[in-house]
Amino acid sequence: MDYDALKEQWSEIEDRDGIRLSWNTFPSTRMEASRLIVPIGANYTPLKEKQDGTPLLQYEPVTCKNPCRAVLNPYCQVDMRARIWICPFCLQRNNLPPHYKDISEQQIPPELHRDSTTIEYRLARPAPTPPIFLFVVDTCQEEDSLKALKDSIIMALGLLPPHALVGLITYGTMAQVHELGYTECAKSYVFRGNKEYAAKQVQEMLGLAMAPGGRPGMQQMAPQPGRPAQPPPMGASARFLLPVQQCEFQLTNVLESLQKDPWPVANDKRAVRCTGVALSVATGLLETSFQNAGARIMLFTGGPATEGPGMVVSPELKEQIRSHHDIDRDNIKYYKKALKFYDQLAKRTAHNGHIIDIFAGCLDQVGLLEMKGLPNSTGGHMILTDSFTASMYKQSFAKIFDTDADGNLAMGFNASLEVLTTKELKVTGLIGHAVSLNKKSASVGETECGIGNTCSWKMCGIDPAASYGVYFEIAGQGGPQAAAMSQGPQKGLIQFLTYYQHSGGQFHLRVTTVARDMSGPSGDPAIARSFDQEAAAVLMSRIAVFKAEVDDGPDVLRWVDRMLIRLCQRFAEYRKDDPTSFRLERNFTLYPQFMFHLRRSQFLQVFNNSPDETAFYRHVLNHEDVSNSLVMIQPTLDSYTFDQDGAVPVLLDSTSIQPQTILLLDTFFHILIFHGETMAEWRKAGYQDMEGYENFKELLESPKEDARELIQDRFPLPRFIVCDAGGSQARFLLAKLNPSTTHTTGSYGGVAQTAQTIFTDDVSLQTFMDHLMKLAVSGTS
Repeated sequence: MDYDALKEQWSEIEDRDGIRLSWNTFPSTRMEASRLIVPIGANYTPLKEKQDGTPLLQYEPVTCKNPCRAVLNPYCQVDMRARIWICPFCLQRNNLPPHYKDISEQQIPPELHRDSTTIEYRLARPAPTPPIFLFVVDTCQEEDSLKALKDSIIMALGLLPPHALVGLITYGTMAQVHELGYTECAKSYVFRGNKEYAAKQVQEMLGLAMAPGGRPGMQQMAPQPGRPAQPPPMGASARFLLPVQQCEFQLTNVLESLQKDPWPVANDKRAVRCTGVALSVATGLLETSFQNAGARIMLFTGGPATEGPGMVVSPELKEQIRSHHDIDRDNIKYYKKALKFYDQLAKRTAHNGHIIDIFAGCLDQVGLLEMKGLPNSTGGHMILTDSFTASMYKQSFAKIFDTDADGNLAMGFNASLEVLTTKELKVTGLIGHAVSLNKKSASVGETECGIGNTCSWKMCGIDPAASYGVYFEIAGQGGPQAAAMSQGPQKGLIQFLTYYQHSGGQFHLRVTTVARDMSGPSGDPAIARSFDQEAAAVLMSRIAVFKAEVDDGPDVLRWVDRMLIRLCQRFAEYRKDDPTSFRLERNFTLYPQFMFHLRRSQFLQVFNNSPDETAFYRHVLNHEDVSNSLVMIQPTLDSYTFDQDGAVPVLLDSTSIQPQTILLLDTFFHILIFHGETMAEWRKAGYQDMEGYENFKELLESPKEDARELIQDRFPLPRFIVCDAGGSQARFLLAKLNPSTTHTTGSYGGVAQTAQTIFTDDVSLQTFMDHLMKLAVSGTS
């Protein structure tokens, strides 16, 4: 099969199963696998919306006996007459349950259909409680920002299912837990902002540590007819968390009457803000009665924590919040202590099955770097904006509450993922928003990549876009056994089991079973042909970012370079010491430029970004699927001119900037429209409004329409920038382009003199490729 046909096949598999693999033929021996350089990995999106309308199965899955627990799938051998199936993972024989008695070759149950590689079951297990949303709101902000924030939360109440439970904590100098069950007047419990509260103290102070009967004299809630058959919130916590339909009026009143934090703030000081206390009170409130129930803690912060546990900077304005430079030099007063505090909180929250989202609306940093463990460990969202009045915040926040075709929220709670493999493969780890469940099995490999030494992870929060990088190694040693096996085509199998609490109230199980051919005798060309360079680039970028969190930047860049040189040495055709003979197959040709752009990207280059921005960018990269991640690594650039209809993709190169063109750049985080010099002059002169210049008006509108389409389904909403040649905002475009024309190249080297000059010391892609070829053919890495 040629490369285009293979690409189409992989794309169909991705639509059906939400999965892309770096290698689509698995090597048979460990020796052969070590020569692949890029590890065998899968970028998997468990809840990807299925286009083919596969039915949701309303019965329990048929599973293999303990300890394997694999689910019946199209790759099982089934004896229809004896009603026995053989598990392909552990080769045990299992009886089919009685209700499968009528199956025959003509009547196959859905899970055995050839195309049912992904199937979803609705389990009989109901969720312990309806979904819970606990809003944690920072009141130390300007009136307009606070008002916009209150409006967005009131709007969200209307998007929640009526039986969902909601609660409110506000904080500034102190943290206040609002008692929504008390309707006579507004009532709240106040916690001091400079004190660390243990979980037990929080529960005692809120009166939650008592017997489930609640506090003396409190009336028990009578069951209402027509309510879903879920138990009401247990005991005393019912005062703080109530169904939306019951407390919407009360909660809206509390939100509308919220004032800016009353404590005075001097001109040379920051507001006193106890983010750490508010979060630990929220965690303590939920973990008493709602362990392993679906819950989201939504934190809205308008600035850094300046007091109590988790503070990231002092209230003195003259003391600046830490930068990357300070962290490199270890000049960081609060960093380590704050990081430890939030990481422990993240561990506790993930253990409880709850999610923490962070929405930051502030021009300066708020301490996302220290707090990143909270959303990263619990599958929460992270949104970084300048203010809560920004449309980027409002639209992104509303998008979280999107619903599916049946009107249920498109989000899963309390999710976990388990991976099973046949004996040829072992799982080495996962990179994505999850924590390890420390489950050992025959599928667990010896090496570790990302979160390893387990075959099961807990996600807590999961949504239809959430993707995870899962990495594998080959277990087979080769030898006579492998030779005997190679007579017939052997398949390696992987099964992904995703359990999650559906917002409709039941637990669901999504099962994806993947089978790929094992390679034949050593040196099988099928392995090289099966390389998916896009999936491989994304899986390698996740490893690079994982390394960047613990290693020095230059070490990570050296690792990226070394892996690229070794891959080229292994798979390119060349004569030793002759760079001109270097040739890569079509399915490898783009990989070096993906790595070139990854090296220059904001994921690995922290210069010009604050530590908070770096944490945000890395968070989003670890959440998205292959195509979105590729746009982040190597942005797309389209050109609009009078000579052609619509957009034409052009090289991400400085030569693409021409006076008579308009460019549309998509970096995933920014969408930018750039007017070339002549175009900008004509627009400023107002030609588009004159008669006879309709085509110019259309040309100006065209990129705007395309930008609107790009923005539509994007989360978080990208920043939209319109700029002109020579304008200050053009720096966003120049930073992403390959600098083929810099101040050192001169404009006579065969490059058009109209091309944009970029002032940088970075090497161009051409120079990078020249060095790569030289090093690859010389046999050094």
